[in-house]
Amino acid sequence: MVAFGKKLKDRQIQEWNGYYINYKLMKKRVKQYSRQIEAGGIERRYVLKDFSRMLDNEIEKIVLFLLEQQGLLASRLDALGKEQEALQEEPDFAKISALREAYRDVGRDLLKLLFFVEINAVGLRKILKKFDKRFGYRFTDYYVKTRANHPYSQLQQVFKHVGLGAVVGAISRNLAELEDRQGSYLSIYDQPAVPLQDPVIDTIRAAVDRLSYSTNFLTFLGQHALIMQEELPTPLEEHADDQRYHFMSLLLNLANTFLYMVNTYIIVPTADDYSTSLGAAATVCGIVIGAMAVAQIFSSVYFSAWSNRSYFRPLIFSSIVLFVGNVMYAMAYDFNSIAVLLLGRLFCGLGSARAVNRRYISDCVPLKIRMQASAGFVSASALGMACGPALAGLLQVNFKIYKLTIDQNTSPGWIMAFAWLFYLVWLWISFREPAQYVEEKPAPESTAETLEDTRAPVNSIGAANRLLTPSMKVQLLIYFMLKYAMEILLSESSVVTTYYFQWSTGKVAIFLACLGLTVLPVNVIVGSYISNMFEDRQILLVSEIVVCLGILMSFHVVIPYSVPQYVISGLIMFVSAEVLEGVNLSLLSRVMSSRLSRGTFNGGLLSTEAGTFARVIADATITLAGYMGESQLLNIKLRVIFDIFGGRQVLSGVIEVCLKSLSLLS
Repeated sequence: MVAFGKKLKDRQIQEWNGYYINYKLMKKRVKQYSRQIEAGGIERRYVLKDFSRMLDNEIEKIVLFLLEQQGLLASRLDALGKEQEALQEEPDFAKISALREAYRDVGRDLLKLLFFVEINAVGLRKILKKFDKRFGYRFTDYYVKTRANHPYSQLQQVFKHVGLGAVVGAISRNLAELEDRQGSYLSIYDQPAVPLQDPVIDTIRAAVDRLSYSTNFLTFLGQHALIMQEELPTPLEEHADDQRYHFMSLLLNLANTFLYMVNTYIIVPTADDYSTSLGAAATVCGIVIGAMAVAQIFSSVYFSAWSNRSYFRPLIFSSIVLFVGNVMYAMAYDFNSIAVLLLGRLFCGLGSARAVNRRYISDCVPLKIRMQASAGFVSASALGMACGPALAGLLQVNFKIYKLTIDQNTSPGWIMAFAWLFYLVWLWISFREPAQYVEEKPAPESTAETLEDTRAPVNSIGAANRLLTPSMKVQLLIYFMLKYAMEILLSESSVVTTYYFQWSTGKVAIFLACLGLTVLPVNVIVGSYISNMFEDRQILLVSEIVVCLGILMSFHVVIPYSVPQYVISGLIMFVSAEVLEGVNLSLLSRVMSSRLSRGTFNGGLLSTEAGTFARVIADATITLAGYMGESQLLNIKLRVIFDIFGGRQVLSGVIEVCLKSLSLLS
């Protein structure tokens, strides 16, 4: 791979070379400013003024050329429209087909223009980022706000593709109309049953979405997986993804994600009863539940590294380990051993292949459906989270097969063991190992600045840490905090509700399933409406405040603790944490380097490890708080959560600790 500036030049349309942003010149000018300021030969105020003028000139050059090309496209569409009107009186199938192809030609030229805008938008974002990094200013915010909100804004043409939307609409509408006319004139029974699906239109829409960072439900949900898109994907890369993609293999990866989340939460309603039946305290359920997360800290790293060479073998290994782990979990009752119980859960954590599932989507799914696949990954996780407790509530059985006890405590283990065995057979029969490709080595350069611009995958924790800006680390810290709060709420629910309300396993399962079922509706509302109405930072702040309010409502002080108080406060905490997670990860996926989309230490792995550390600490907190007595468990854990959300500076080093731990694992 090559440096970003050279990559921009390589991707330019040759006949339009003179109209692109002069990234190389502007980068050179930034270096000159830096040397002049250090030598004291220029004032910072002059630098800001001169660089703003230079940017204005570059953008004006781009926009004037863009308007000229839009006019040419509009003229061609007008001429085609007149031909289309003539066909209304004398329909001719050959002419209709020729006209449709002419519209597609306009669409292909529009796609070239969209790509022209995209390259310039990326170049503009990069040079603004480089300027801020070099001088420590917030120049980008100032420049974008002053230019984008001005009534004569030219920046809107670059970032919001003003005017191009009308061309896209005209091509789409006329192609759809010609499709209808073909059906009407050839056969009255040959009406299209589905909306127009033209490859050219699909490609144009994908380019428009990528250019504008458009927010819709699928995009918003898909960003939760932190599977970043390449800013400038090449046709060669897209073709390679098509060759490696296999629908059944993708489905098997999503099934693995779903089953693993079911496996994680199916024991939550009964973990306290299982612990007490083996002679341990009820609050040991925190360790039982958290053992899976402890092992996942390690498994995520080696599975991510393994997926550099294969997807099939790690999935096979994962299924076998999970089968063994669930059998051990189920048989712990007849062995009367808490150690076997914990060892079974550790095995389940060692079988976590979520890193493989993410990598398959990132590396093998074509760009045009990658966001939908990412949304499927997140949806499978959410559904598994809801189905796990619901399934546990249905397993109210008690019988023996030979010497094996099957009851509400052991049946989750047996059910999941058979599920993984079935999955293993399905995987062996249906999965197709994609052809591996060799990543190109970055060209040797002398400066660290050039190395930052390469597109090489991140295969070391040091490289990943260098790509994480302070703001990204804060966002990962927020993710850690909300996962801690959610894990505390879910894992201690059985103990708290049994102590205060004498809830049965079925009632706990219903409560947890209802919480899980809120995930997708909340993301629909946030992704489709709220995120389009408010800024991300506003939503982040409000959701954090609401989480704190939910915590305050949960405290048991003097008055009798009631079911409505617990349910309402828990629902407020969980939903607001979901909103916080959605917006936080959506924002993080947009600002994280595209280099973190691939490689062992990708963005998905980093977020998974941050969330896993949170779950481990949360489950340990439950067990430690249990030594103070079950009557104090609720207030102790709520106090800890409140301190976290009320004083984030206490955990300012958590992300650094996580990264150092990952470095040791690697």
